Amino acid sequence: MKKQTWSRVLKYKLKDLFKLNSVEEKKGFLEASIQAQIAALKSSSQENGVVSQKSIDELDVIQNNSLVSPLPIHNADVRNAIKFVDSLSDEELAELNQLLNWKCFVVDGNGRQFGGAASATKRQVPQIIPDRRIMMMNEVFDLSDKHVLEIGCFEGVHTIGLSMYAKAVTAFDSRIENVVKTIVRCSLFGYSPTVFQYDTEKPVSNPDWLTADVMHHVGVLYHLKDPVQHLLSLGTYIGQGIMLDTHYALDQEATEEYIVDGQTYAYKHYTEGGYRDPFSGMYDFARWLRLDDIAEVLTVAGFPKIDIVEKRNERNGPRVLLMAKRS
Repeated sequence: MKKQTWSRVLKYKLKDLFKLNSVEEKKGFLEASIQAQIAALKSSSQENGVVSQKSIDELDVIQNNSLVSPLPIHNADVRNAIKFVDSLSDEELAELNQLLNWKCFVVDGNGRQFGGAASATKRQVPQIIPDRRIMMMNEVFDLSDKHVLEIGCFEGVHTIGLSMYAKAVTAFDSRIENVVKTIVRCSLFGYSPTVFQYDTEKPVSNPDWLTADVMHHVGVLYHLKDPVQHLLSLGTYIGQGIMLDTHYALDQEATEEYIVDGQTYAYKHYTEGGYRDPFSGMYDFARWLRLDDIAEVLTVAGFPKIDIVEKRNERNGPRVLLMAKRS
């Protein structure tokens, strides 16, 4: 298999998959194909005495996008009318799912997955559009006449949800791969938000790119090495308010300190996987702030009206959803 990559091999096998009739035949064929490719790759690696990183990456794509059955998902609650996907053939959709290394998936109007799971235990269920927090955000800020800025757009699921409600949406992500995925997924849903690459802890090329009425800020703050400076900067380009959903440190966990503008902040040191881990921040560690300090910094940034909507205990620690508004 010198000239063909494993992704191309899977594409050819999928053509045969869709010729089968029963669900049992399709499931058995797919499982057998994946296992055969894994075995062959391991054997090849052992013979060569070295494991190719490219081969490993391609195998990850195959495994991740095969963890979720391509067969119809009949639960109507997770289906979406996807403007330019519903009309694709099964073979075309399978090819679309292999073009990018998707880490989450949605379900089209025919009950088929668009995208792929990150792993057997991560983003292995369909993503819901719109997310419940976006609906809450709309109730608080009435997005119908608002320009929304989304930080950390990942693969565009929330971007689409925001586009359903907002007058305009701008989204950015620190990873260019996520920018591409967001553009592709939004376009196929029939939306055209402004999407660009930007690491929020670095200077922005054009500050006007960040100017918006409200900000959708979900799952990002606890990945930053300087969350205080980041929150303070929001007051310079967000006009009305912020929906913030983030992990935070309990008082007893915040055992380290750092100084910003002469003010000392306690934090929890949290190890990150860095750029190569799609679910980590850009650096090798992050600072988790205490909830009281998050509220205090938002107040200093110009958003003193803070409503704690909910607190949740999750696998990685306590988490809060809050709405912050100007006076």
